[in-house]
Amino acid sequence: MTPSEYARFKQLKRENLRDHMTDLELIFSMLGEAATTEIARNRDAQGFPENKQAARAGGDVAGKARKDLEQRSGRKVVTSGNYVGLAQADGKKRHHKASIPKKGAGKK
Repeated sequence: MTPSEYARFKQLKRENLRDHMTDLELIFSMLGEAATTEIARNRDAQGFPENKQAARAGGDVAGKARKDLEQRSGRKVVTSGNYVGLAQADGKKRHHKASIPKKGAGKK
């Protein structure tokens, strides 16, 4: 699924796509990006056509991993819901740097 198809699937207008992904959606997205980078570097991809091939191969790696997890867990990773809506319904918030206690905070 392309980013624009994914945004339509999530029913987003102009919002940041990553802000509306669940943790697993983010993980598989990051896997695809990391796999693409690794493949492109190892193939010494130069120019658009070679990098496009590396991107497709990286996407295949993430896609196969996602499908394997879905089969083993019995649940879909990609959902039409978005993290912001799910977080509000669950009362959860993503951790922001400001909410993480500093090392040694609270000690005297």
